[in-house]
Amino acid sequence: MATEGERERQREGERERQREGEREEATVSLVDVLEEDEELEQEASAVLGGSDSEKCSYPEGHVKRQALYACNTCTPKGGEPAGICLACSYKCHEGHELFELYTKRNFRCDCGNEKFGEMECRLFPEKEKTNRGNKYSHNFFGLYCTCERPYPDPEDEVADEMIQCVVCEDWLHGRHLGCVVPECVELQEMICESCMNKSQFLWTYAAHLAVSPTVKVCKEEEDGARVEVEHDEEENKTEVRSSLNEKVEVCEKVEVCEKVEVCEKVEVCEKVEVCEKVEVCEKVEVNGSGCKRKRQEAEGSGCRFQEMKMSGKSRVQQGAVFWPSAWRTKLCSCQHCKSVFAEGGVSFLLDDTDTVLAYENKGKTTEQANGGEARDPLMSALDNLNRVQQLEIIHEYNDMKTELKDYLQRFAAEGKVVTPEDIRQFFEEQQSRKRRRANAEQYYCS
Repeated sequence: MATEGERERQREGERERQREGEREEATVSLVDVLEEDEELEQEASAVLGGSDSEKCSYPEGHVKRQALYACNTCTPKGGEPAGICLACSYKCHEGHELFELYTKRNFRCDCGNEKFGEMECRLFPEKEKTNRGNKYSHNFFGLYCTCERPYPDPEDEVADEMIQCVVCEDWLHGRHLGCVVPECVELQEMICESCMNKSQFLWTYAAHLAVSPTVKVCKEEEDGARVEVEHDEEENKTEVRSSLNEKVEVCEKVEVCEKVEVCEKVEVCEKVEVCEKVEVCEKVEVNGSGCKRKRQEAEGSGCRFQEMKMSGKSRVQQGAVFWPSAWRTKLCSCQHCKSVFAEGGVSFLLDDTDTVLAYENKGKTTEQANGGEARDPLMSALDNLNRVQQLEIIHEYNDMKTELKDYLQRFAAEGKVVTPEDIRQFFEEQQSRKRRRANAEQYYCS
């Protein structure tokens, strides 16, 4: 029978094994945290899209797409809306209440112009009074969606994601889109109902190219969705051809030769010889080809839009519309359609590099070009340390991580942007505390 001392040693051994297991878990946890930090860094680079954090973007003109902010301290609600670039948010508006606008297209930095009163931009003060080409919305006052609410909204108890319209670039709650939000929405682009109604011709494209609200398009199904769209187009053409043998109603405008006996329903097929005097209305389909004149015009111009319009396929014109990836490449770019897109102010839809995905890929590419592919030094260092050194680093890292989290939460609560100076100050304070602890331990040991 084991003595009390032996049982205590067994319990102590069990506790030691448990502590050892926790240390092993902590080692794995550290690696996981480092990998997660690397992913977050890549996401941050994607969102910033390679924006320069040191130079104002104003000299570049109306940048095709860039990360933007609005300063509630300098241009509060009730005044003139204004947007500032990434560098100005750091250098000129440090400590101010900023709204992160994510990205906007064709925008020029407003920092220091007449909208800011006597304040001048520290990075590029030689600015014109206004940027006439800029477009503004309630986003610049921290309001979003049709419900005109802020984000995050402390009064909103519903956990609901916000989705950006690729036309007006406003952010809308999923529950306010007027349709069912499909799964894997990050792989798709969305156009809100208001923007669809402003450019009515987009509904014709939606009938052929858009994702049905009930269709679930995930990454592994993406290629299948493209095939389905192409299949639908071919199916529509087949349906048109099959109408050869269907009975059609003859329009009152049709003049039929006396040789042809016409009843209320005329079956028009190859067997019927139609006199040259007969004028066929656009509503009548002859041999399944549609109005011959209209069809020849469409074929001659090569207009995809007219082909889609003639197919007769339609969609309920209600709610936001979701589009699969690469849908822009299927839009018609003939001269007539280009002018239609231009008149509607949506020419950018014909540019597949205008997408947020292309913008984010640019940011990732920039990061890699700057050495982002290199492995994290801390990850490499862990492989060359013994177990005791690894555990010491783990404890130090966990302490630092907790303190950094508490430090950054203050910025989040106040709606402030974290600057490089703030981070340097944090680590300087960390280093100072570490030196004080080291001195205290030396004094104690002596």
